[in-house]
Amino acid sequence: MSMISLEGHGIKVKEVNRNLGPARLYEEALRFEKNTSIASSGALIAYSGSKTGRSPKDKRIVKNATSEKDIWWGDINIPLDQNAFDANLERARDYFDTCERLYCVDAFAGWDPNHRIKVRVICARAYHALFMHTMLIRPTKEELESFGEPDYIIYNAGQFPSNTHTPGMTSKTSVDICFETNQIVILGTEYAGEMKKGVFTVMNYLMPKKGVLSMHCSATADGKTDKSSVLFGLSGTGKTTLSADPKRKLVGDDEHCWTDEGIFNIEGGCYAKAINLSRESEPEIFQALRFGAVLENVVFNELSNRVDFADVSITENTRGAYPIEHISNAKIPCIAAHPDDVIFLTCDAFGVLPPVSKLTAEQAMYHFISGYTAKVAGTEVGVTEPSATFSACFGAPFLVWHPGKYAELLAEKIKKHNASVWLVNTGWSGGAYGVGKRMKLGYTRSIIDGIHSGALKNVATTTDPVFGFEVVTECPDVPKEVLIPRNTWSDKEAFDNTAKKLASLFIENFKKFEDGVSQQVRDAGPKL
Repeated sequence: MSMISLEGHGIKVKEVNRNLGPARLYEEALRFEKNTSIASSGALIAYSGSKTGRSPKDKRIVKNATSEKDIWWGDINIPLDQNAFDANLERARDYFDTCERLYCVDAFAGWDPNHRIKVRVICARAYHALFMHTMLIRPTKEELESFGEPDYIIYNAGQFPSNTHTPGMTSKTSVDICFETNQIVILGTEYAGEMKKGVFTVMNYLMPKKGVLSMHCSATADGKTDKSSVLFGLSGTGKTTLSADPKRKLVGDDEHCWTDEGIFNIEGGCYAKAINLSRESEPEIFQALRFGAVLENVVFNELSNRVDFADVSITENTRGAYPIEHISNAKIPCIAAHPDDVIFLTCDAFGVLPPVSKLTAEQAMYHFISGYTAKVAGTEVGVTEPSATFSACFGAPFLVWHPGKYAELLAEKIKKHNASVWLVNTGWSGGAYGVGKRMKLGYTRSIIDGIHSGALKNVATTTDPVFGFEVVTECPDVPKEVLIPRNTWSDKEAFDNTAKKLASLFIENFKKFEDGVSQQVRDAGPKL
């Protein structure tokens, strides 16, 4: 911990606290930030204001000649003029100069020393500093002393709005990234997840340049062989929950890279959804939310300071961020051998995809590029109930290159390292959303256990008549009728019609990717 000057970054504030530990950041947050408290478990409770989820429509990438041809421009990567970026950066610096104190966090993204980047976070809230101290990889004392200049800087001036008259701004919120100047500027949102995903977006740009696959996935490893398993999926599909497996070592819950040597976690912490969290359902995550962790936007009893995880009166996107070492079976350093299993988690709101299916290499590419799931209530601003969606590579909001770039890297690594690929539905069974019920977590855990143990490798399967993949028909501790989704529907005709409807959505969505893939991959999709 030390006081530093940020004049080299165009900021004149005298009191800049560098790399404060959790205890000091608690003190700062409780002293200077409204409504901040300490939960009975010891976690810091903080609030992000009006924005309680990401604002993907407000993310911008600076369009410059050196990176322009690399970027998948469109609704995900919306271009921004360099002058507009500079105006927003100046606005952030001007805001910082009005503050009495700032916080600076220097840390790493990426556990592999050959691929990690140095990140500096500059912010005005102790809550934000603690969040990034938790979510990035904390340097040793010696590493801090030799940290030097960062590779990327985050200017989080989220308490101050963007100027809607600045070209390219469509609201008072703006999250801007410039790959030429290695800077991220945040205005008009205090949701801490924007910083985390900003770093992930940077890694999604840098890593493919080196032939490294960046992945929106959780990862675990076998404690004896070090062989890993990766689970892809958007927020709410179960990446964090299913990776908190006491029978395996946790590599990480959300962001990883696959190199020629194996996999590594990008982060130093986990960021779990806290809605309906209980000691019984998710004991590893529940106990991890203790001193040093951050609880966002939760409701608590003001007499006991006990958090009511079922209360969604502020948002359904309540969150908990905690250091990965709070998980007792975390694998430190967070690096593991090549995956034996690649698992695509999907939350099927239509209730027609099987609980578990085997995919060929071509089907794997098709479903990876499709990225079908459901947006879960609260994860993004304006989403109040699950709805079917497609998100390329199970993480389109964070992609920078065209999805085909990531799909090619995945295909290459799956084939080279002989990994099995599975599609696991954590969504609805017995009917679509509103009729059926969410798949029991216990069943999904048994399926994941069966994949990891090898129990599902040679069991009987049946070919799905619409989607063409091999549906697993036997799994320990899962009723057979649950494994065949049509059997769980009382109205079989309704199931058949719904399956065809979902297949048509897949086909329509994939049209935009057809030019960039082989005929074999195009043929691996569903048939009407």
